[in-house]
Amino acid sequence: MNIVLWILQILLALLFLFAGITKLVLPAEVLQSAGSPNAIKFSALFLKFIGVLETLGGLGLILPGIFHRQQYLTPLAALGLVIIMIGAVITTIMGDGVSMIFGPLVIGLLCAFVAYGRWKVSPLR
Repeated sequence: MNIVLWILQILLALLFLFAGITKLVLPAEVLQSAGSPNAIKFSALFLKFIGVLETLGGLGLILPGIFHRQQYLTPLAALGLVIIMIGAVITTIMGDGVSMIFGPLVIGLLCAFVAYGRWKVSPLR
């Protein structure tokens, strides 16, 4: 189970680091034009805020385990990413409809699995 959790953590960390850094580097106009025409438009500041949260969450999935320090932060990072993905599912439903929620929903469920799996083996439980 530890190997499965590590594989998921690495893949999710890469996904969230890519998404977060992209939001931090690209201008808000470029990000909004890349979305679907029905997507909800957020302010540039909010997009940067989400980018910071995704980047920190991605780092929080792997760094505590790599350095064997404060490993209780890994399930908290995964839980924070679950909250972000709940928001992504809701905004996807509001903009594009229920048919487009598969991606954010699966990613959120994988983050929830990592949060549960790492909370279960966390030394400070």
